[in-house]
Amino acid sequence: MQLDKIVAVIEAARADGRDVLLENEGLEILVALGIAVPAHLKISGVAEAHDIRPAALPSNDAVVKVLSPDIQHKSEAGGIAFVPNDRTAITEAVRKMERDFADSDVRGFIIAERISYDASLGGEILMGIRWTDDFGPVVSCGAGGVHTEFVAANLKPGREIAIATPADLAADALHPWLDRLAVTRLMTNSYGGQTPRVDRQGLVDVITKFARLAQAAFPHHLTELEVNPFVVSSGRLLALDVLARCPRRKTQPIVGRPLHKLRNLLQPRSIAIVGVSERLNPGHIILNNLIREGFDTRRVFIVKPGSESIAGCRCYPDVAALPERVDLLVLSVAAAQVPDLLGDVIAAEKAESVIVIPGGLEEKSGSEAIVGRMRAALDRSRASDWGGPVINGGNSMGIRSQPGRCDTTFIPGHKLHPRESPTLPLALISQSGAFIVAKSSKLGFRWRYAISIGNQMDLTIGDYLTYLKDDTAIEVYAVYAEGFKPLDGMRFLEAAKSITAEGRTVILYRGGRRPEGAAASASHTAAIAGDYVVCRELAKNAGVIVAETTADFEDLVSLYARLGPRKVAGRRLGAISNAGFECVSIADHLGGFELATLSQPTRAGLSALLREYRLEGVVDVRNPVDITPIMPDAPYEEAVRLVLRDDNVDVALIGCVPLTGALQTLAPGAGHDEDVFREDSIAHRLIRLKEEEVSKPWVVVVDGGPLYDPMARLLEDHGIPTFRTADRALRLLNTFCNREDRP
Repeated sequence: MQLDKIVAVIEAARADGRDVLLENEGLEILVALGIAVPAHLKISGVAEAHDIRPAALPSNDAVVKVLSPDIQHKSEAGGIAFVPNDRTAITEAVRKMERDFADSDVRGFIIAERISYDASLGGEILMGIRWTDDFGPVVSCGAGGVHTEFVAANLKPGREIAIATPADLAADALHPWLDRLAVTRLMTNSYGGQTPRVDRQGLVDVITKFARLAQAAFPHHLTELEVNPFVVSSGRLLALDVLARCPRRKTQPIVGRPLHKLRNLLQPRSIAIVGVSERLNPGHIILNNLIREGFDTRRVFIVKPGSESIAGCRCYPDVAALPERVDLLVLSVAAAQVPDLLGDVIAAEKAESVIVIPGGLEEKSGSEAIVGRMRAALDRSRASDWGGPVINGGNSMGIRSQPGRCDTTFIPGHKLHPRESPTLPLALISQSGAFIVAKSSKLGFRWRYAISIGNQMDLTIGDYLTYLKDDTAIEVYAVYAEGFKPLDGMRFLEAAKSITAEGRTVILYRGGRRPEGAAASASHTAAIAGDYVVCRELAKNAGVIVAETTADFEDLVSLYARLGPRKVAGRRLGAISNAGFECVSIADHLGGFELATLSQPTRAGLSALLREYRLEGVVDVRNPVDITPIMPDAPYEEAVRLVLRDDNVDVALIGCVPLTGALQTLAPGAGHDEDVFREDSIAHRLIRLKEEEVSKPWVVVVDGGPLYDPMARLLEDHGIPTFRTADRALRLLNTFCNREDRP
């Protein structure tokens, strides 16, 4: 790569007042990068067309293209013509374009050789680099030419376009990256007896050059470079059309935050609250939650003039009067009060961390001045020897920290879940406080950390994941993100890679799936790979589990949390159910599983159970095992035990359609004598089996209506992943078992 020549081309365009490069300039960049392009020449207009020597172009036909910063897509605008390679035809084509684009800023014309190639699917690819504010430079590859939009709209997500950061494109990662993409497999593999259109190494070489350019030239020199299409001609890749942009202004460096102070926020030794009323307002709820969690009331200080104490906690007239610099200050006040209070905190150096509860900051027009004052005060503190506080929020619901024995949310504890709910080794990082509340309530367990980060005016998603990745007590990191701050997506990916490399799990739901990238660019890569697609693909590259729906997010978090570090030995599935339709559904939705061949001892044991209950003439022993609705609790348990202990079974699914009268599946109630909470119920029998069988992953399906919610909740509360349909269970269990980097 001749970077000096590339920079010279870009600087010439900048000197001309342009941030869009002309196509001839883009071709110069490709040549300096070592990319093959058609033979071509540039002319200013008709006058120079008369001097063209057709022999300079090694083809019978020529391609005439208009050059204008106003015309990005020449085909759609009529700015490209295919003509015979003779002086007269070329001159007439140039003359016509001069008339057609008389009102445009035309800077000349390209006259290029016409390349012969196979334009069917697999004969053209698109390749591009663009700068993204959250992830930095990303490299994209997909179907090119006329197939671009069609393939993007109709292929399975993840197969339509491959996206990576330059760091993802190490030599050992390039081939798996290309194999995910349908068009590159068509281009480099043999199909129907035809030889590959291009040698795979040639494609790898081009991608490697793009990755190097992304690292060397983005964003200071370029913000976008796209070739659409690359075509295969005489066994090599040629770039036919190129679009390039340079930045209008220099990027600003990202100022780091003192992340060591997250310890003060997540495990505070002292807390001050501003905004506590004598009545039950949000500040008072926060105080009540701290007391409920067992935080030492002697280390809780309340800023409230005119009061001596509230709920046994000492009051002080203002921030400056606090008796010490606290680890954590919670501001539960109106948004307009925050800048002055934050200024007081910084001036008196009274807090190592701050949670800003109120909304309206950075969300509503008119708050810009308030936010500006906050940022100015924070910047001044960061420049001091002290380093200032770290700030969570604004528009934060607060945090819940099991290690810190603190709950600074303004949601009453009784609104979430019972105190005896188990605390699992999970961290939830969410831009939405309501998301935390909703998922905590539905999932029915406590998190090691539940962090509502709000607007990320200071601390970001990447900050929290970077800090918490070293907490080995966390097995699953669940993240709800609506957007990343500048380059914070890159920090998120770096932390996620570190976590997943250790066999732990990061689950992401990306909200706010607006096509921002497409609106900001004229390129096809941005149009077909907007912000969400880029985030999805880069996260997957980092080993992150990406949930497509919030329902999937809930179930995946539950599945990973409750199965924990269980190893996946293989893809042989053992399944058992008391309903024929469920057995059929299991067989229909295997995904990446194969039905295990049950061992002879297992088959013999199951046959004995069927004979005991006179079912041998009703069903045969096969996988999935159908034990019919007649089988009661005790033999049902034994049948499940046989399947789980079979050495031929790697993963198991236990189906229980609970409406049968043979099983105790109902909570106590009128009209029946069942009790799912009794020790001899099928639910408690499965719970005991969980303690016996801890090596291989298995899940339960309770396919029934609301009457059976208590049974499902009982199983989940004892750590058994429980689904309500077999097909959903198998789809998400496939996700769990498909993690290639699990230990």
